[in-house]
Amino acid sequence: QVQLVESGGGLVQAGGSLRLSCAASGRTFTNYVMGWFRQAPGKEREYVASIGWSASYTYYTDSVKGRFTISRDNAKNMVYLQMNSLKPEDTAVYYCAVRTVQSNDYESWGQGTQVTVSS
Repeated sequence: QVQLVESGGGLVQAGGSLRLSCAASGRTFTNYVMGWFRQAPGKEREYVASIGWSASYTYYTDSVKGRFTISRDNAKNMVYLQMNSLKPEDTAVYYCAVRTVQSNDYESWGQGTQVTVSS
């Protein structure tokens, strides 16, 4: 059974940085896409970024381009989200998720980590 555990959230001032980590276990993640999502209070969960198995491609939602960087370490089954120049509107619970390359649906999710950006 796939298990995803996020860490690294916290409280930071606007303009600051945080690095989120996601530890994946339960299977071999060859050909799996790793993604980050977030959900702010009163809003729907939204896509943030994703990265392919070989890290040959990365995608970002427009609002975080140039500020966030997704990366992965396949040897450690880890995925990271480096968040710089944080804004109050980045405040949300951030979730790690995985899907196969063949699927559009993320099949496993972590429990989330809270990121709060103060103005």
